[in-house]
Amino acid sequence: MMSSCKERTAGKSTKSWAPIFHLNVGFVVGVLFVLLIYLVASQKAAISGLNVPTTVAQRITDKQLSKGPGETFVTSDVLRIVDKQRIQGSGESAENGKVVYNTKGGYSETCEVDGDVRVNGASLSVSLVPTTTTSTTSSERRREWRILPYSRKTMAGIKNVTVIQLPDRSAAQACTARYTMPAVLFALGGLTGNFWHDFSDVLVPLFVASRRYGGEVQLLITNTQPVPWWPAAYGTILRGLSKYDPVSLDGDEHDVRCFPHITVGLHQHNGLSIVPEWVPGGPLSMRDFTRFMREVYALPRGAPASKRPRLLVVHRGHSRRIVNEEEIVRAAETAGFEAAAADLRRDVTVDEQARLVNSFDVLLGVHGAGLTNAVFLPPGGALIQVVPYGRMEVIARLEFGLPAKEMGLRYLDYEVSAEESTLLEMLGPEHPAIKDPLSVHRSGWDKMTEFYLNKQSVRIDVARFAPTLAQAFDYLRQQ
Repeated sequence: MMSSCKERTAGKSTKSWAPIFHLNVGFVVGVLFVLLIYLVASQKAAISGLNVPTTVAQRITDKQLSKGPGETFVTSDVLRIVDKQRIQGSGESAENGKVVYNTKGGYSETCEVDGDVRVNGASLSVSLVPTTTTSTTSSERRREWRILPYSRKTMAGIKNVTVIQLPDRSAAQACTARYTMPAVLFALGGLTGNFWHDFSDVLVPLFVASRRYGGEVQLLITNTQPVPWWPAAYGTILRGLSKYDPVSLDGDEHDVRCFPHITVGLHQHNGLSIVPEWVPGGPLSMRDFTRFMREVYALPRGAPASKRPRLLVVHRGHSRRIVNEEEIVRAAETAGFEAAAADLRRDVTVDEQARLVNSFDVLLGVHGAGLTNAVFLPPGGALIQVVPYGRMEVIARLEFGLPAKEMGLRYLDYEVSAEESTLLEMLGPEHPAIKDPLSVHRSGWDKMTEFYLNKQSVRIDVARFAPTLAQAFDYLRQQ
């Protein structure tokens, strides 16, 4: 089922609203084909945590991604909005409250409910209770919306929240806890547990939904069972968004919690990107998000080092390893950096990890979730992404190239050749994965993931890589 949000009105047939996509892609033919493969198969990327957000349709560049003098990745500003906000209102008067259903961008769905709002955790329902008692006419019947409270509305395994607009007060449950602040209700599970998805699917959308309240907001979480450690791991961020402890609705069998306003669901704009015009309560950007990261984690560095720049290599212990990692660290030192390598796997919390990354000016690593740590770099720093062999440049730039620029970082990438990939020795030069990568992409997401994400590691040619290091060093010395 492509959308889990429907309005059901008594006495009327079920209606549904499907997102409208406007595609106007100007990529060259080969790149276009690869991109389309990802758009179709993106939901199957949980194993790698590196799927292409389907909202790329809302962020298409008005120029081709291209190489230019002194630039690894040249693009004009991506379009801000290509489709108008898709909103379905309840049509009720402000006196009796209001429900606004939003599917802007077509990738997420949310409901903003304003008025006498009552949340039942046991039934996972949100009821809007009218303030006046009136007779039930054709325009005042019970109405329902079913919202998937995760930022990817097609995600399986997550229960819908039923938003109900009651026709009168007689059917309303009594409040057992009443709050004066608004609430945001969202789900975990899905692809959370992968560092990139923790940010793209939850933390960035939650920042967009909650920041307008200045901490005066109650966070309501459902579906915590798949990742029970998650609220503690990101507790520093959650406390930065809300002055109050999060409430788990799982097993909340007796309470009916009442609020003046609630946002049901999270709106993902495009992976690690924010479209400022789509932010409720005023524009925000990824620069605002990274500033927020520095605030909540008390990160000391708000600019690159004034003396010798520092470069951190992201160590990977499984697929997509840099086989000659020590050699790359020495090459970075030869280029002028103070360099080190570190395993950035999240432990109990990310606090120590955030402070470590912020102490460096450049983050370097193979395409993977570890590059998400760029959100902790000081503004004006740089991200160097090593793009695995196999026509992976589009997904790599969409997931990290564009967001890095929006964070105020310099973005550079280095595309691995067949000779630098361990696949060449493993499979031989005549294997389709080496000879014809597009044929692997045509075989579907699973095959692409198997070869280019799961089986591949890289042995970087230091001489070929040296100009990229020099370019990053020169940039930082000019800051």
